[in-house]
Amino acid sequence: MLVLLPPSEGKAPSGRGTALKLESLSLPGLTEARRAVLDELAELCAGDEDKAREVLGLSEGLRGEIAKNKELRSAGARPAGEIYTGVLYDALDLASLDTAAKRRASRSLLVFSGLWGAVRVTDRIPSYRCSMGVRLPGLGALGAHWRTPMAAALPEVAGDGLVLDLRSSAYTGAWKPKGEVAGRTATVRVLHAPTRKVVSHFNKATKGRIVRSLLAAGAMPADPAELVETLRDLGYEVEVQAPARAGTAWALDVLVNEVH
Repeated sequence: MLVLLPPSEGKAPSGRGTALKLESLSLPGLTEARRAVLDELAELCAGDEDKAREVLGLSEGLRGEIAKNKELRSAGARPAGEIYTGVLYDALDLASLDTAAKRRASRSLLVFSGLWGAVRVTDRIPSYRCSMGVRLPGLGALGAHWRTPMAAALPEVAGDGLVLDLRSSAYTGAWKPKGEVAGRTATVRVLHAPTRKVVSHFNKATKGRIVRSLLAAGAMPADPAELVETLRDLGYEVEVQAPARAGTAWALDVLVNEVH
């Protein structure tokens, strides 16, 4: 099972230990694409701060994020699972999982990123600010920058099992499962049961809880149909729309009664 996650806007501070080593990150086929983004982002943020803030889409109050990007090569690195914070990652709470569940997380979870492309939660990275929606002056739109290297690297990472795609829309454009991989991919919406409306904050929290439930239970569903049954066994109310044709993903709706 491969679980695709979005990153978080907010991130924990960089560590005090060893600095980033690009070559040590998972998915080595992405190394050169990562280096290109890292080089331009660091150069941008070392120059005119107002220009950097405009390119990165940062408010005046987030000007300090530019300084963070200046230090990407020298800042201490921490496991990505500790760097990413926010609603989804608070609900997932990787740190409190038992040893076996943490091992499953290291094998199964892949976090998408405008800067790194995609990393495993055990990959050591510094804190940064660069969303997939950024358009760098030299490289252009990051979503487009990542499509070719991702198309080469991700099918192998997906293997022959279930792909559970929990990414937000900003990150789905960097890699879209196709063909046979798409047929064993499941996407998830979280709906308020009484109104059938998509919820926002609870959407992220529920997705984090779903991943935590699967990891804690040691559940490794082999395909979308088995995922539906597994989630129901774990207490989730799930409605499913199987694909109408081959080569398209399954669409799962998880219904919640409380919105908070």
